[in-house]
Amino acid sequence: MKLSIIIPVYNEREVLPALFVALRHSLEKDFDYEVIFVDDGSTDGSSDILRRAAREDSRLKSLHFSRNFGHQAAITAGLDFASGDAIAVMDADLQDPPELLPQMVALLNEGYDVVSPQRLTREGESFFKLYTAKTFYWIMRKLVDSRIQDEVGDFRLFSRKAVTAIRGLREQHRFMRGMVAWLGFREVILPYHRKPRLAGKPKYSLLKMFRFAWTAITSFSALPLRLSVFFGFLVAACGVAFGLYSIYAEYVLKANVPGWTSLACMNIVFSGVTLVAVGLVGEYVAHIYEEAKGRPLYVVSDSVNVKVTQQPQIADAVILTSENENMYEPAKRTAHRV
Repeated sequence: MKLSIIIPVYNEREVLPALFVALRHSLEKDFDYEVIFVDDGSTDGSSDILRRAAREDSRLKSLHFSRNFGHQAAITAGLDFASGDAIAVMDADLQDPPELLPQMVALLNEGYDVVSPQRLTREGESFFKLYTAKTFYWIMRKLVDSRIQDEVGDFRLFSRKAVTAIRGLREQHRFMRGMVAWLGFREVILPYHRKPRLAGKPKYSLLKMFRFAWTAITSFSALPLRLSVFFGFLVAACGVAFGLYSIYAEYVLKANVPGWTSLACMNIVFSGVTLVAVGLVGEYVAHIYEEAKGRPLYVVSDSVNVKVTQQPQIADAVILTSENENMYEPAKRTAHRV
C-alpha cells in the first residue's frame, strides 16, 4: 500500500525542519509513501525550504500556489495530485502527530473509508478558542448536519474510493469536514490528545475563524435564510400585537396612543429585520454568482517532483510549471463527476 500525506503550508518556516524529521521517523520503516506539501502563498521563506527538501528527497513533493487561496483549497490540490492507495491530510504545525499515521492505516485496512482522529484535549489553546470551537461544533451538529463529528478537524485518512468521491465536489466555498460527512462513507473515530504548536503562531485569526464558520454554515445549510423568515414573522406578530394594543388603549382604556417614540422604535425594528433578511439573501446570491463564474479553485505556479504534464486534467484548476508556462485550460465541470 502506498501512503500519500497532504500537508498545506502557509508561513511555517520555523516548524518545517522538525516536521521533516518527524515524518521520516514515523513513515520510513513501514510505508512506501509520498508527502505532498501545498505551499499556500507563503511569504516567509517556506517555499524555498520546501523546494530544497523536495530536490533532496524524491518522496517529498511540493505544489506552489500563485497566491494564498486558503487552507481548504490547499487540501483540495493535494487530493487532486495524490497517487497513494491511502491519503492522509494533516497540518504542518505538528499538532496533528505523524506518529498516529500507522495506527490510522491499520484502521483503514479493517475496511473503513475514513479514519478521523478526534481531539480529546487541546493543549496550548486559550479558553476563548476552546469555547468558540465547542460552540461551533454544537451549531454544526444540531442545526446544520448531525453527521459532522465533534472535535474532528481536517486531520484524516481516506481510502482511494473516498478521495475519488471528494474530487467530484468542486464548489468554490469549501468546507471539507462537511463534504466528508455529506458523502456518508464508513468512518471510524480515533481519539487522541492534541499537542500545542511546536513553533510559530496560529494562522487563523479571530476574523478568519468566524469567516470559516460562516462559510461552513452557508455552504451546507439554508438555516440563516430560514431564521430570517422566522424572525420576520416574529417581528410582524409583535407589530400586529402592538397595533391591537393601540386600538384597545384608544377605545377601551381611553388612553392616548403612544406617539412618535414608539413608532420610531417599531420602524427601526422592522427596518433592521428587513436589512438582515436582504443581507442573507444577498449572501446566498453571491455564492451562486461565484459558482456561476466557474473560476479555478486554485492556481499552481510551480511544482517540484510532481509530473503535472502526465497528470490528468484537474477540474476547476490552473496548472503552470517552470517546464511549460502555458496555461492548461480548466476541464469542464463534469470531468470529475462520478
